[in-house]
Amino acid sequence: MDRHRLSELRSRAYHQVIAERLRRDPSILDRARARVESWILLSPTPPFYALQWQEVLSRDAEAVAAFLADGGELGCELRQSSPFAGVLSADERWQIWRQVAAREAGRS
Repeated sequence: MDRHRLSELRSRAYHQVIAERLRRDPSILDRARARVESWILLSPTPPFYALQWQEVLSRDAEAVAAFLADGGELGCELRQSSPFAGVLSADERWQIWRQVAAREAGRS
């Protein structure tokens, strides 16, 4: 099993669940926006990913949720430095991890 592919699939699955929550609770955006602002303020030169996230998070909750669930290249890149840490509990993350691993093992 390709570990890089597995990692990308897990990240996308995490963010699909976060997207579902965001549609029900748009206040999740406030925490993500605050996190990105702190990344920008604490860095002498704001990193590319922070500026990209700032642009994504300027959209409404539905548009952000759609971006999170999208499999595009930019989404894949940005999910590697997600401002949505803490939205899912450790138990939820492990459950998703196991589901993705089992699904991929079944493809082998």
